[in-house]
Amino acid sequence: MLYLILVPLFFIVMILYFRIADHYNIIDHPNERSSHTEVTIRGGGVIFLFAALTGLVIHADFWMLILGLFIIGTISFIDDRITLSGKIRILFHLLAVTLLFLFLGTFDEFSWWISVALYIIVIGIINAYNFMDGINGITGLYSLVVLGGIQYVNYYVIKFIEPDMIWLPMLAAIVFLFFNFRKRAKCFAGDVGSVTVAFWIIFLLLKLIIISGNYLYILFLGVYGVDTVLTIIHRLGLKQNIFDAHRLHFYQILANEQKWSHLLVSTMYASIQLGIIVAIIFLPLNFVSMFLVIILPLVGAYVIIKPRIMTKK
Repeated sequence: MLYLILVPLFFIVMILYFRIADHYNIIDHPNERSSHTEVTIRGGGVIFLFAALTGLVIHADFWMLILGLFIIGTISFIDDRITLSGKIRILFHLLAVTLLFLFLGTFDEFSWWISVALYIIVIGIINAYNFMDGINGITGLYSLVVLGGIQYVNYYVIKFIEPDMIWLPMLAAIVFLFFNFRKRAKCFAGDVGSVTVAFWIIFLLLKLIIISGNYLYILFLGVYGVDTVLTIIHRLGLKQNIFDAHRLHFYQILANEQKWSHLLVSTMYASIQLGIIVAIIFLPLNFVSMFLVIILPLVGAYVIIKPRIMTKK
């Protein structure tokens, strides 16, 4: 019953945001990194912040997590409007991740050096998720698949969290996709969307890994991870500044150089990740075997196919 109320409410929030964004000129102009050519409303990912606010109303005991989510989401929304320095962004990211770790009890669970490594890994994943948000549908669809996989594990493998805390971002992703999964998107997620949903997914995966002791669940982000890491290596080989805007991700080559439909590329990424999630849940393989079975084909496809399609006219 609750979700029958929330679905129209989420749509109303999105429509109200469109009016606000139109009034205050919150729009995305195409640039050298963009895979689109038209001016579009930016920041549609605020729906994930509204979903978090709803989560706070339903489960007040998650206040520390949601505070961290709002901190990182708000600074990302501001960055969507006015470009902030990297030092300011990283400061707020550190604050948000610290609240996440306090909520999860990470500092008690792990030694200090593992906690330091987790800061680097978590902030790196958040930024990678943001970099991967470059074509219509990719953030919403990929996130929906990952969240769906986590929810399946929560129901049928190991109960680790209240289902609402997974259903809410899934609902937000579905509503967002209604406006974004189009040839001509009504809105883009913006940093506020990609960063906020990344923070939420990382929280869920960390909690799941801590409770289950199964590190394979990190491969629920395997497709994004391989594309991001190998693209960084590629850019380092080209002696490029990896923090500058670019269009060298595998999905960008497909969408820009090869002129594949954005929706096709987004569906392909989500479908491959879905297959990986199914394998992790159902195949009786140990960590090393599963890691190799999943990662090696992704790396091979990237290394073999990308150079060819970059030069093919």
